[in-house]
Amino acid sequence: MHTQDLHAASLRAKALKLMIFDVDGVLTDGGLRFGAEGEVIKTFNVLDGLGIKLLQQSGVAVAIISARQSPIVAKRAHDLGIQILLQGVHDKRVAFEATMAETGLSPEQCGFMGDDVIDLPVMLRTGFAASVPNGHPEVRARAHLVTEAAGGKGAAREVCDFILKAQNNYEAALAPYLR
Repeated sequence: MHTQDLHAASLRAKALKLMIFDVDGVLTDGGLRFGAEGEVIKTFNVLDGLGIKLLQQSGVAVAIISARQSPIVAKRAHDLGIQILLQGVHDKRVAFEATMAETGLSPEQCGFMGDDVIDLPVMLRTGFAASVPNGHPEVRARAHLVTEAAGGKGAAREVCDFILKAQNNYEAALAPYLR
């Protein structure tokens, strides 16, 4: 990504009060593994988890909007203190608009990270849109930032760090760990 593009993305990220993440392909690698009883097993990345916590501690709220319904996603959201969790949502635009109405935030104050075309209706409405390098080409082409890390492999952490840096909160977020 060009420096000018990164600067423009950084200006967009600076205004964020809420960062919304898709799950499959963003917080996970997109694979669906099934257990013996037919339950879906997902793998989350601990780097992403701490990044989300650091983002929340800096004052940026975090939400999840996912087309799939999964008890493990609810558990992960609870563990991370994510209060806005919308699952089983096939029209993510409607869920996004409801979230804006509930929070009182403008589209420019919201960001979204997705990987497939189902995410575009939200990505095109937010002030900051991010994707993963293994995301659909149409999604990557419309993202303000495409991470170097793949989905489920630290991509969400990369976005969290990017937002923290854009808002001049990165050093403060790391300070407790540098003593």
